[in-house]
Amino acid sequence: MSIRALWIISHCKGEPGTVRFSKRYPTVERRAREMAGAKYVAVPEDAAVLHPLLTELALTDPEKPFVAARDDCARPQRSPALELRLEGREGGALWPLLAVTQGGLILACLPLVDAPPEPRPPLPSLASVSQALSLLAGLQAFLCGPGGKAEADLLASRLAILPAVVLQVCPLGTPLDTPQAGLPPAPSPPAAGAQKQPAWKPGGHRGRATVNVALSEHVRSMQYGSRTKQDLWDVFGTVTCKCELEGVLPNVTVTLSLPPNGSPLQDVLVHPCVTSLDSSVLTASSVDDGDGSAFSGPYKFPFSPPLEPFCLCSYTSQVPVPPILGSYQLKEEEHQLKVTVSLKLHESVKNSFEYCEAHLPFFNRGQLTNVDVRVSSGQLEVSREKGLLVWVLGQKFPRSLEVSLGGTVSFSGQAQGPVEPLCTGLTAYIKLYFRVPDLTLSGCSVDQHSVQVYSSAKPRISTSRELVSSEYYIWNSTGDAPVSSGLMML
Repeated sequence: MSIRALWIISHCKGEPGTVRFSKRYPTVERRAREMAGAKYVAVPEDAAVLHPLLTELALTDPEKPFVAARDDCARPQRSPALELRLEGREGGALWPLLAVTQGGLILACLPLVDAPPEPRPPLPSLASVSQALSLLAGLQAFLCGPGGKAEADLLASRLAILPAVVLQVCPLGTPLDTPQAGLPPAPSPPAAGAQKQPAWKPGGHRGRATVNVALSEHVRSMQYGSRTKQDLWDVFGTVTCKCELEGVLPNVTVTLSLPPNGSPLQDVLVHPCVTSLDSSVLTASSVDDGDGSAFSGPYKFPFSPPLEPFCLCSYTSQVPVPPILGSYQLKEEEHQLKVTVSLKLHESVKNSFEYCEAHLPFFNRGQLTNVDVRVSSGQLEVSREKGLLVWVLGQKFPRSLEVSLGGTVSFSGQAQGPVEPLCTGLTAYIKLYFRVPDLTLSGCSVDQHSVQVYSSAKPRISTSRELVSSEYYIWNSTGDAPVSSGLMML
């Protein structure tokens, strides 16, 4: 998880760009050469990178709005990850070159791809890409400031200290943290034995020490109620931290735990501030068909936190069943629709919701006129203008864990209702919205007693977890529901 080179380029409209800062890492470049073998493309001098990059970003050659190598429709766009074709090198290209622009600046870097060059691995599987984007975002905020565009003298002063900043946040090509926006403090000689304030951390916390760790899991589902269409669901989680601690570089360790029979976490991505991690944590991927040897925890994340809230890590998990199973049937009967819905809460899911609603939209049928629908639990709300039935299930399912809805609805063809090209005929769906506090489907949790903090003051530690629905659909089993290929569609 390293970068091969970094560039800071200034560019004004109508003027040629200028490389204001560049940095290369020979040790990382050596690794890139060994992995690529005969396909290796060396990082050229700044002048050989500048013009192709400006061309790729459409910031040069105003008299040529169409450049075949860039604008051909057969070439997929992958911004901000670019394929930079070098001039004068047959077949030579740098990939993936990451570039972001703001306030007259172009920030670009070339991450190391820890894989053979052919075939190219998918971008989401490359941890170095996410780390490089975080580094560019931090440098962007540091150079441009909160207003998005720094004045010339201010930009010059920050560029002057940029080599020291990059040395701190990305030593030897490995991003450790991101610089923060704002002016750095005036340097002062450190006391004997005291830690030196890093350039990327211009300030510090003063006040009560607190550490907050929030784990949020999102579940997506596509349920069809058909023997010919496979139901799909997946779970992805994020761990967000906010650490208010005194000291220059306090150390914190957060541990994620799974139950004894829990499925290992997969596709784990971590924030650059994480200082060390077992490599087996990062290699577990949902693409593999359930490798039984995958690391099953506990998952320890040691880090030196930035000042602002940040996402410590994200992951996916495979669970055997979705939390709510549903059935939806919609039929045409005598100029009206007969609606039948049943929902069942899985017995392993905590029956204590903050909210739970089922939305039944009706498209391409005019405006709702008559609604004769009854529910076994909860309340039904009707929005005639939006062609929508909202079934408010409340905070608990009944003791049987099953609820049902049934009845008929009719429409007026004289008034225009909501339109959706996808949902024509009997193609219709229910979308569920719910949140369950103090629960995760994977069983993943953070015990506040397992959070270790090495700081001058004892902090107040708080942890939380939740399960939230995201794109949770139940399709009409009598209609032609769309089916996605693969596990889930992003």
